[in-house]
Amino acid sequence: MTERFTRSEDAVSEMVDFSIILSIMLLATGIIVVAGTPMLENTQKMQHTENIRQGFEVLALNMNKVVQGNAPAQSVEMKMYGGSLSVAGNNYISIDLGVWNSSTNSLEMKSAAGVRIKKIEDNFQDTIICYENTGVWAKYNNGQAVMVSEPRFTYGNNALVIPVVRIDGLTSLSGSGLIRVTADSETKKVERYENVSRVNISITSDYFEAWSRYLNESLQMPIVMVDTDNKTINASKEYFTNIDVYVASSPMTVTVN
Repeated sequence: MTERFTRSEDAVSEMVDFSIILSIMLLATGIIVVAGTPMLENTQKMQHTENIRQGFEVLALNMNKVVQGNAPAQSVEMKMYGGSLSVAGNNYISIDLGVWNSSTNSLEMKSAAGVRIKKIEDNFQDTIICYENTGVWAKYNNGQAVMVSEPRFTYGNNALVIPVVRIDGLTSLSGSGLIRVTADSETKKVERYENVSRVNISITSDYFEAWSRYLNESLQMPIVMVDTDNKTINASKEYFTNIDVYVASSPMTVTVN
């Protein structure tokens, strides 16, 4: 009788142990699911954002071949992750140059460009990345704009080259999967200005903060005005040795499908 009672206690003890272990396993699984799912989603989001950024760097390399006249057209395949990609915008770039007139022995200001520019922009959750005027720009977590890859402004040997890319087209797609961005060049024009001693550049853009840092740090152009309300910056630089300025106007038609 005592032996049967002992066996009964052992059986109950084993059942209790099993229940405790099962409860611990279920609790651990619940904690992993609750804590791990957001972490997994965040990791996936970061990977998607990185893929979009890399895609735009490839896009810029190909679009700039059209801008520089190295190819009549370019087509780039990109992947979307549930956001939207559009060709849109109403931004603006103007360029004024101080040119020395030897006949009047005075400095004359000339308007070299005043063009509205569009952008190719991807909006994914709280991240926005775009191609605008040969550069790639981004806003992460609704913060200030940053530069992803430099625009093709170049200065050397007393010559400054300023690209002005006017994108024509108005298309937008949203969802997931592969899309194709195609750029077809139009008539390119390069204007040369000699004996320039002053360059003024004004840019209105959603990425004006990043443009400001680029012009100031890469081209050593002091920022003389920042209009946050209108997303506009003005940069100006005096050149003690007169330079040549080339303004390369490169219109293109962009479609997304």
